[in-house]
Amino acid sequence: MSLIKAIIFTILLAIEFSSASLLHALEKDQNLYYWQNEGWIKADRVSEDKIIELTFALKQQNVKQLEDFLLQVSNPDSSLYGKYVSVEQLTRMIQPKDDSIEIVSLWLKQNDVNDCELTLNKDFIRCTMKVEIAEKLLPGSNFYNFQHKKYSRNVVRSVSHYQVPNYIAEHIDFVGGLHRFPAVNFFKTKFENINYNKNHYISHSELFHIGVYPSVLRKRYNLTADDVGSHPNNSQVVAQFLEQYFNPNDLSEFMSIFVGKDFPHKTSIEKVIGPDTGRSGVEASLDTQYIMGLGANITTWFWSTPGRHDNQEPFLTWLVDISNTSQVPWVHSVSYGEDESTLSEVYMNRVNIEFMKTGARGLTILFASGDNGAGCQGNKFSPNFPVSSPYVTGVGGTAFKNPFGSGEETSYEISGGGFSNLFLQPSYQSERVNEYLKSDNVPPEQYFNKSGRAYPDIAALSNHFWIVNNRIPVPGVAGTSAATPTVAGIISMLNERRLQNNKPPMGFINPFLYKNPQAFFDILGGCNEGCLNTNDKGFCAEAGFDPVTGNGTPNYPELLKAAMNAVN
Repeated sequence: MSLIKAIIFTILLAIEFSSASLLHALEKDQNLYYWQNEGWIKADRVSEDKIIELTFALKQQNVKQLEDFLLQVSNPDSSLYGKYVSVEQLTRMIQPKDDSIEIVSLWLKQNDVNDCELTLNKDFIRCTMKVEIAEKLLPGSNFYNFQHKKYSRNVVRSVSHYQVPNYIAEHIDFVGGLHRFPAVNFFKTKFENINYNKNHYISHSELFHIGVYPSVLRKRYNLTADDVGSHPNNSQVVAQFLEQYFNPNDLSEFMSIFVGKDFPHKTSIEKVIGPDTGRSGVEASLDTQYIMGLGANITTWFWSTPGRHDNQEPFLTWLVDISNTSQVPWVHSVSYGEDESTLSEVYMNRVNIEFMKTGARGLTILFASGDNGAGCQGNKFSPNFPVSSPYVTGVGGTAFKNPFGSGEETSYEISGGGFSNLFLQPSYQSERVNEYLKSDNVPPEQYFNKSGRAYPDIAALSNHFWIVNNRIPVPGVAGTSAATPTVAGIISMLNERRLQNNKPPMGFINPFLYKNPQAFFDILGGCNEGCLNTNDKGFCAEAGFDPVTGNGTPNYPELLKAAMNAVN
């Protein structure tokens, strides 16, 4: 920035702070008090000297160009299918204007914010500062400690809307680290009263089993003992938040008990990002054990994001870290989500851009659809985000009709599903969703937004799972967070075969899924929970697509045939 430009900017800065009418609220549409319904308790005011970290999301360029590119490289009928780009190429495509970086950086320095880092994509600035400085920098912010019985540390958040000068609002989408709380009630687990006995309950009979473990899933979805990985460039990862850690000994014991010699497999995580130093959690154990049971013998990472500072937004931090890392695994399994209504539109739109970027790089991002059915807020269904994003793959839950067999499935009542209240229905799903909307068993229109993005896209079994947690075999684990690593492992196997044949990985897989309905077991029967006045139900499973089980559950040989027949 030239000296004259800097002087002019400094004068403007002084003018802006002299008048409150020149301030702009970036996320004014957000429900600030939803935390009261989530079990968070506001404690004391944060000390002025406390160091916090804030993330400034700089406005990007060419977002429509990015979306168009993503849909082309993800469409099997396009000549650009599979022609992904690198982080460096993405940066050149959509990085903020140089002026945006300079103006926001100088504004921070003028306000004594000097400890800042510009991410690799040049679209986020992460800064640490004292609370006293943050509250002056962002008028209206007011930081308190919050506590939750499911979270061991305090979380620092502002209890009021923040503002920035108008000329700064032109260059940033939002400031992270002020409002959004970690999701604490996203997955459910239940423990059935089954006495563990390896020889009794781990039956390899094709006709009988008690509980679900990798061999049961592989049989149901038609993977053989030969469907395992070996390609050096194939990889998968589970993302964890809320101090969810895994224990390597649990993983090794799980593979010994529940896999044995059924098929080749790995018994250890290749790479751990972030801390993994606490007691192992059910969620982390579930995710690691099942992504490695279905995506067998494939290099697996564990990506832990608790946040280095207690005011960080773990999910946002994870997204920024993905964007800031050149080489990451191809398939990401994420069991995390929040109600759409608790998040600001500007925040969700920006998160969608980050998802577009992952797809343009060839990454597959899967999100559990949630464990509260269609949700309920007043007399309307309440969709979840990020699974409601048009740029990720949502995974719903099913159950065996015969819990001791491995035949047909039915929808599972807790499986999250529905229609976004914010994002429009993407073209790749419109034909199948419109067929569903013409069926006779659709809830009244006042309960949901029929023009919204419908989810989930795919489903898998999600109850009666066995895991090993803290060296103890545990039965009866349930939730769409069981289905998600299951599907993730299967997609990793599609990547395996494509990579072995010099084809690119599947990337953003939704357009492919909707073009290949023959590759699914269609799930009929059952409804998810909701708030229909007549029966407290939500959506019901129908022939074809439905917003409980999506396109159905995977039939691996048919998925593989379609994947290998794709253009590139």
